[in-house]
Amino acid sequence: MALQTEFEFTLPKGFVDDDGNLHKKGTMRLATAADEILPQKDARVQNNPAYLVVILLSRVVSKLGNLPTVTPQTIEGLFSADLAYLQEFYTIINEVDLGKDNHSPLLETSGMMETNHRGE
Repeated sequence: MALQTEFEFTLPKGFVDDDGNLHKKGTMRLATAADEILPQKDARVQNNPAYLVVILLSRVVSKLGNLPTVTPQTIEGLFSADLAYLQEFYTIINEVDLGKDNHSPLLETSGMMETNHRGE
């Protein structure tokens, strides 16, 4: 079985672009070591460690609606509920080892349960 590296999500509120378009569906890929290490060198993160999440999410959110790219400014523009959702989603896809009897309601609602079990 191939390793799943990209996961679709739907934001609770959605990102509103400059033209007023709402973007709710997106894709997040698994983080690499570089995704977690390189942002530490960013001056914005060095000046404000809380900014790490903005840089990190802008690296791993590979698609959001019809936007051509996802930038730190895109992540800055998210509603706080959507930022919290993406932080939890990131944690789930990158850190949680799911077994047959261990599952997350977030994975169930995003449709990831069937494809995210290990060893099946």
